[in-house]
Amino acid sequence: MAEPFDIAIIGGGINGCGIARDAAGRGLGVYLCEMDDLAGGTSSRSTGLIHGGLRYLEYYDFRLVREALREREVLLRIAPHIVRPLRLVLPHRRGLRPVWLLWLGLFIYDHIGGRKLLPATRMLDLAHDPAGAPLKPGTFRIGFAFSDCRGDDARLVVLNARDAADHGAVIATRTKVVMARRRHDQWDITLEDQATGRRDSIAARALVNATGPWVEETLASRLGAGLEAGRQIRLVQGSHIVVPRLFDHDSAYLFQRPDGRVVFALPYEGAYTLIGTTDRDFAGDPAQVVATTDEIQYLCEAASEYFARPTSPGDVVWSYSGVRPLHDDHAGDAAAATRDYVLELDAPAGCTPLLSILGGKITTYRRLAEAALERLAPFLPSSSMHRAGWTARAALPGGAAYEPAALDEKLARDYPFLEPSHRRRLAGAYGERAQRILAGARTTTDLGMVFGATLTEAEVRYLMAEEFARTAADVLWRRTKLGLVFSRSEAAALDRFMAAASAPRAAPPPLAEIG
Repeated sequence: MAEPFDIAIIGGGINGCGIARDAAGRGLGVYLCEMDDLAGGTSSRSTGLIHGGLRYLEYYDFRLVREALREREVLLRIAPHIVRPLRLVLPHRRGLRPVWLLWLGLFIYDHIGGRKLLPATRMLDLAHDPAGAPLKPGTFRIGFAFSDCRGDDARLVVLNARDAADHGAVIATRTKVVMARRRHDQWDITLEDQATGRRDSIAARALVNATGPWVEETLASRLGAGLEAGRQIRLVQGSHIVVPRLFDHDSAYLFQRPDGRVVFALPYEGAYTLIGTTDRDFAGDPAQVVATTDEIQYLCEAASEYFARPTSPGDVVWSYSGVRPLHDDHAGDAAAATRDYVLELDAPAGCTPLLSILGGKITTYRRLAEAALERLAPFLPSSSMHRAGWTARAALPGGAAYEPAALDEKLARDYPFLEPSHRRRLAGAYGERAQRILAGARTTTDLGMVFGATLTEAEVRYLMAEEFARTAADVLWRRTKLGLVFSRSEAAALDRFMAAASAPRAAPPPLAEIG
């Protein structure tokens, strides 16, 4: 029988893939399974901000803000192709938080996390600053511009999985844990391929439950365990809308609302504006969550209170919603529930451990992964601790030596047939690895079929071979956001191509043979 994996991870979101990358890079044997696509749940449905969380200061969550701000700069260094600096404009609104309080909060925000790479806050005269032009004239006079970052949430997940695989991890998508049974020295795990129904089994010395909003269901139905009393999760729904572009510059906006909440408006995919998010308690199946009529109306009203051009539900070209699995700190309002994480370790009488991940946010996923491995350290080879912290220094795939202007110049020189917009899209998504997609091409024809909106056969084959994509939705909504401009017929044609391209693939060997 094959040797057990050191760690098996259930869940291919940001936390699961972050733990897989860190563990594999330390030389541990890692198996990660995801019942759908990587980032198929909450991790692809964020606002896309890599930030400290300015509003968390109001809840005195200084530790979380400090850690998130430090991680913001780490991610900017290790993933510069998908994490980029962003300036946000915060208009002062009469009757809400006073100017002095906004200035104090931003001063703390600038200094609590050891900011080094991003510019400091400055006050704006919105009557004359270009940032005030899209706003209702004469309504907002004072504002602040401060720094954060934005990133592609789903690509961040996929790149962590890719790097984990490059370090030896097994990444199994569309693979569901049917049952896991704990023995004294290992977990016996039964898996089912969601496409074929085939079942296999593996063994692991430690098991991580990183299933996000399904964490309690997974414990109860498949692992025969439960959370410690008082360690429950609170499911909170957050929805976003995408509308035609409301402003032409590259900064974003943070709007205060009379109910105490805040709403972001960000430039999105060139021609659009992203508006979000909501916070409401959720009950039901997280896989079926959608933005409700009330949420869409709420976000339209929030934008219309600030922008000169009003927004209505009829303007919405796309909406999406995710369920955040937050640690339940019994806050009265869902918006006030902590975004910090809790790691619940279950290892009775020295048995093989089960670690459940509760809460967390995308910005702090890397530190969460380090903390998870620290909790599991007594059950893992001691040598795995020698490389602790390596993920803060090593670039994610495509991010090494990435410099936008230099890469654009190289792609323009080596592949002069590419349109500038196509070239920039590839560089912004894949960084240095864009050259792997284009390798050997001398004309557009060499890239194969064009499915629409600059998506070529060469790129799709790369995504299938290197980034675990198996369906058109994987490509159009998680590896890219080209679903915004693809027609139904184009998406259907892409699905048919991908199904045909993967059909001849030989059946994989039993999982027991690759432990």
